[in-house]
Amino acid sequence: MATMASVCRSLRVMGVTALVAIGSVTVESVIVWRLRALATESIATISLVRRSGWTTSRLIASPHATQAAVATDRHAYAISNTTVGQHERATGRLVATGTAPDARHLNSGFVHEGKVYCAHSNYPAEPPESDVRMFDPATATLTVIHRFDRPPGSLVWCVQREGQWWCCFAWYGDENARTVLIEYADGTFNREVRRFTFPAEVIADWDRMSGSGGIWDGDTLLVSHHHFPVLYRLALPQQGTQLEFVEALTCPFPGQGIAADPVTGGLVGIDRKHRRIVFAERPGCPPERSPTRRPTAEEPDVSRLPSPMPRSVRRYERRRHPPRGESSGVEG
Repeated sequence: MATMASVCRSLRVMGVTALVAIGSVTVESVIVWRLRALATESIATISLVRRSGWTTSRLIASPHATQAAVATDRHAYAISNTTVGQHERATGRLVATGTAPDARHLNSGFVHEGKVYCAHSNYPAEPPESDVRMFDPATATLTVIHRFDRPPGSLVWCVQREGQWWCCFAWYGDENARTVLIEYADGTFNREVRRFTFPAEVIADWDRMSGSGGIWDGDTLLVSHHHFPVLYRLALPQQGTQLEFVEALTCPFPGQGIAADPVTGGLVGIDRKHRRIVFAERPGCPPERSPTRRPTAEEPDVSRLPSPMPRSVRRYERRRHPPRGESSGVEG
């Protein structure tokens, strides 16, 4: 059997970042998971026409911006696999971090009563294990508040609506149609009220991945992709148990977890490749004002400039609208 060092060298040659196996996750399973992820980033499956949605209004550099971001009126929080980083919203300065020894795969965040609730799983290990963790800004601690008994997938996001928690459990690859959204009763995670599956056209557009983030936007849901800059607006069905596809919208987030911005009414997400928290607004949102602060080199002032088209956006558009005579399959 190959040594860890030789495996890491081989992966570096292939352009893959080797991960250290932890607990029940073997080296082989991590390699397979990463290679599958790279493959899904290179292959697109279906075209959904996107309507105009959100554009970039502000950026904050953060080494922890790899899974999701959330914000309050005073702070922005970047979430990585194992850590929540707290930044001053006005300056972008990192002021605190919180982690836990057993943190494996934080997926998204939701601000509730001043605390950040994070979806967490053991992905890509099997069988799936999931829990909800809470980051307390007052103590900079990350603690488990609920563990799911035999969860129906890997927990990727949990949000509240009218006092009820809604949790999305994801599956990937050939099984991603098993991804499910569950409503729980009484403001806890103990009693299931109902569950919904996702529309076929959205599942096909996931590129064998799943819906990495989600929030309520009025009476509809906004669900993000794993690695493409698109948001799916979904509605609860009048009958049945499958969510209804309403529209696909543009956004500056190349996938991952999203949250509502309480200051502007826009959204907060991440640009994983460049390790940045991304604030986004849509037409009609009031701009965020910070007259006493000048942007730094790491945080350019883009509020007065048109949003640039990230490389991931160009890839998405090229695959779904290829030049004449060119297929929309694997990109060279």
